[in-house]
Amino acid sequence: MAARAPRASGAPAWAALDELSRNFTYGAAGTGNGSLSGDWYRRNQIHLFGVLLAILGNLVISISLNIQKYSHLQLAHQESPRPLLKSVSWWGGVLLMAVGETGNFAAYGFAPITLIAPLGCMSVTGSAVISVIFLKENLRASDLLGMTLAFAGTYLLVNFAPNITQANSARTIQYFFVGWQFMIYVILEILLFCVLLYFHKRKGIEHIAILLSLAALLASLTVISVKAVSSMITFSVTDNTQLTYPIFYIMCIIMIASCVFQVKFLNQATKLYDTATVVPVNHVFFTTSAVIAGIIFYQEFLGAAFLTIFIYLFGCFLSFLGVWLVTRNREKEHLQQSYIDFGNIPGKQSLDKVQPDPNGLSYGTLPDGSDSAQSQSGEKKEV
Repeated sequence: MAARAPRASGAPAWAALDELSRNFTYGAAGTGNGSLSGDWYRRNQIHLFGVLLAILGNLVISISLNIQKYSHLQLAHQESPRPLLKSVSWWGGVLLMAVGETGNFAAYGFAPITLIAPLGCMSVTGSAVISVIFLKENLRASDLLGMTLAFAGTYLLVNFAPNITQANSARTIQYFFVGWQFMIYVILEILLFCVLLYFHKRKGIEHIAILLSLAALLASLTVISVKAVSSMITFSVTDNTQLTYPIFYIMCIIMIASCVFQVKFLNQATKLYDTATVVPVNHVFFTTSAVIAGIIFYQEFLGAAFLTIFIYLFGCFLSFLGVWLVTRNREKEHLQQSYIDFGNIPGKQSLDKVQPDPNGLSYGTLPDGSDSAQSQSGEKKEV
């Protein structure tokens, strides 16, 4: 009995090591020889269904984004472009976007937040692959490395995310909603949100970290309410209806309001900074905020071993790094210069930009209508 005492005192660590040995041992006898086979699969098949919904939803979102980008490019090359709302391809992209977001919404009803939220990296990596195939964009070495790291991170996330199965009925959501952990979390989040909003509105600071931190704080409420609403709808379909409880409609209001203001701050960030900067930073901030919300509100890491948490966090880090590599310098490579700026030519000074004039013999005209070949004295040079 004395010989077994050290192992009993470190039971969580030994449990994590046993899980590691089962998940990464292939070909051995037994029901748990492999991450997606035997006992592991039976214990996680509901979560795997949520993962499948999230991955498919993110891939559909990637396709929709590229279709919308393709419709923008088509309209830009037309001599008399039609309004965007009359573009069939653009509406097809919007419809696919709605389908993808619906898949993500449903995924929260079957799997923990800490498992679904980091899978947003699949949307970024999938968009890079689709843009290479359909939009003929360049495939860089950093893209391949980033995709590999993102897939490796996703594998670790699926294997080491919290293995809990919660039947989140309306009563369960009410219990979490009035818990002291969530109350403290909400108070701290409101205080931090007010401080950041003060610097943004009163001081006029529009740094990307402040804008995306405001969006991330709202995103934490979004994922909490989305999982609550999705779980109660799933519970209503499989068991008893939960739509008669006031908490369902409270969560719906929180979900809609947080989404609206979150999109507002994201739009401000995209107006001030290029997409290649906003996408990876927003992915890191959103995932971090969502994971913290899942841990505090739904207590998803309750009783988890340190080794399991460490490998999970390492999987998140790999996905963050993969997204950064895929989006790095991508915007600059496809930036089209629609004008010629004489201010960039050494020895030349110009207060305005010269636009090409296809209807004249001269190179272009200045904004006041004068010819660009006209000298400073007002005499027009012959071409």
